[in-house]
Amino acid sequence: MNTPRPKNNTRNKRPNANKTPGLGARRASAALLAAVMTEGRPLDEALATEQDVNGTLARLDPRDRGFARTIAATALRRQGQITDILTHFLDKPLPEKSGIAPQILYGAIAELLFLDVAPHATVSACVALAKTDKNARHFSGLLNAVLRRASREGAELRDAQDAVALNTPEWLLTSWRETYGEETASAIATAHLTEAPLDLSVKSDAAGWAEKLKGTVLPTGSVRLTEGGRVDTLEGYKDGEWWVQDAAAALPAKLFGDVKDARVLDLCAAPGGKTLELAAAGANVTALDRSAKRLVRVTHNLKRTKLDANVVTANALGWEPDGDDKTFPHVLVDAPCSATGTIRRHPDIPHLKSTSDLAKLVMQQEKLLAKAAELTAPGGTLIYCTCSLQPEEGEQRIEKFLAANPAFEREPITKADLPGLEEAVTPTGDMRTLPTFWASEGGMDGFFAARLKRAE
Repeated sequence: MNTPRPKNNTRNKRPNANKTPGLGARRASAALLAAVMTEGRPLDEALATEQDVNGTLARLDPRDRGFARTIAATALRRQGQITDILTHFLDKPLPEKSGIAPQILYGAIAELLFLDVAPHATVSACVALAKTDKNARHFSGLLNAVLRRASREGAELRDAQDAVALNTPEWLLTSWRETYGEETASAIATAHLTEAPLDLSVKSDAAGWAEKLKGTVLPTGSVRLTEGGRVDTLEGYKDGEWWVQDAAAALPAKLFGDVKDARVLDLCAAPGGKTLELAAAGANVTALDRSAKRLVRVTHNLKRTKLDANVVTANALGWEPDGDDKTFPHVLVDAPCSATGTIRRHPDIPHLKSTSDLAKLVMQQEKLLAKAAELTAPGGTLIYCTCSLQPEEGEQRIEKFLAANPAFEREPITKADLPGLEEAVTPTGDMRTLPTFWASEGGMDGFFAARLKRAE
């Protein structure tokens, strides 16, 4: 079944949400799904838009905002399965002029079959929502019939599905099978169907903050929370004692070792987790990114955590440092990538990325790595990393770079560099984490990192 691409009419009418419990949350989830499925916008961008003063999330209480995001994220994670299930209940796709009816259906099936919401609550709210949209209201009866059938017959259909094949684009699944083998590829795709836990990097006293926040300290030093909630309401947030950062994302900056008082260049610095890490370790950090908008967040978090860095807005490819010293002894380049290692956190990625995007990103990574090499001082260390599972953006980039740059050699990452995560050390001395690592503790993002040394 092809996903319909109707015009987003989620704001045509705004009846009092109190008339139908949960109506506001379903309206917001439909808006989020429309942004991703019909407009091709990232889910995070859609969330930011809908949280604005006139957005569908703005008037909701925190619980309903969280529920709306959960519905949308689940529908995106399970989009392939939901599409397959709907083919059993619809003779043909809904027409283009059906308003938000398709998004209502996807969200409702996610609720019924993957979130265990009571059928009467889902059906009632979703039919009521359809009636508020000038186009979807003509399909409210159909939605009612489909959702009632799905509540009765959907579980049996769901249990017979191949979730891995249905929810993972073929180009991604093929790539992972060729790179990691059939079993691991299937485990990765399965891991992507589960929401990722919340990890924190702390300025100090990881054990103390784990106890205060009812979390656990991971072997690499991150604090993993076992209970959810709004981040900005947690103890220590306003005082800047920690920041949100997946345990895998926190590893590349650690590979420099001791950086106290050292000059470090963080290329492509936004959203800033690694900049904060390096600053907290006592480094003199230059955080560079071409996006002024994204650097606002970096600056805000530096202020919140009472850490310092020289924040620079510039295109790295054309940038030259001020002053006489044009190189840095430590350079970190977290290159823009397909981000397939973060699908647990960003379930829109499989639906928005393609092989053509990958080819463009690889070209950009090559240029950034070459620029990073120019900015690395003789005898200095260059760390290249991406939050991607694709070998084109990791291992293959490094092999090609080393073949063309004899002044650099790999400084192998060792098991001592990654305590408790020894399986992430590759035979060639790079770091490769997978969502299947630490599975019993909740997994981790997929990341690649290589540590390179420039000759004196």
